[in-house]
Amino acid sequence: MSQPAPSIETSNRIFTIPNVISFIRLLGVPLFLYLLLGPENDVAAVIVLAVGGTTDWVDGYVARRMNSVSRLGELLDPFADRLYILATLIGFTVRGVVPWWLTGALLLREAVVGVALLILRRHGYGPPPVHYVGKTGTFVLLAAFPILLLAHAVPSIASWAGPIGWGLAWWALGLYWAAGVLYLMQTVQLLRADRDGPGAAPAVAP
Repeated sequence: MSQPAPSIETSNRIFTIPNVISFIRLLGVPLFLYLLLGPENDVAAVIVLAVGGTTDWVDGYVARRMNSVSRLGELLDPFADRLYILATLIGFTVRGVVPWWLTGALLLREAVVGVALLILRRHGYGPPPVHYVGKTGTFVLLAAFPILLLAHAVPSIASWAGPIGWGLAWWALGLYWAAGVLYLMQTVQLLRADRDGPGAAPAVAP
């Protein structure tokens, strides 16, 4: 019989390697926007965006491998993800890399989830754990962005880079909204349990 995987404890530490990686990711956001909207150095912006998307996986992997999961890291990681996505959508829309409807669809999902989180907070609940569907959608979206920018910056490769980038973008959009629906379902379950009385709250699946 296989032994259950050991649980990973969450600490209150601030200065950990995964948190440093997350801080570096955050510093890449203004650099990316400057390169994209200032000198319009698209190749350099692609590199910054690709590094930011790659380290999205690295910080979580390092935290689990080194048993250095922290409460700050649990907040920094999704915050960095959302900041990268928001900054990229704004920059891409201004530059005409992506149309307004894609930006609107992604921001609408964020608004819906944001309202659900506010409702949960009013009832004394914290945010639900990040679902693997949403995390996968974020990863795919952060992979699609550099390819879309590369297709926009280098016309000679747009014939194949464009379809790949848009395929990933559509995939990410579907996963993003699927995760949003799951969060709404969790919100409804918690509110119903709250209405039914203490002890009725269901466990929230990770």
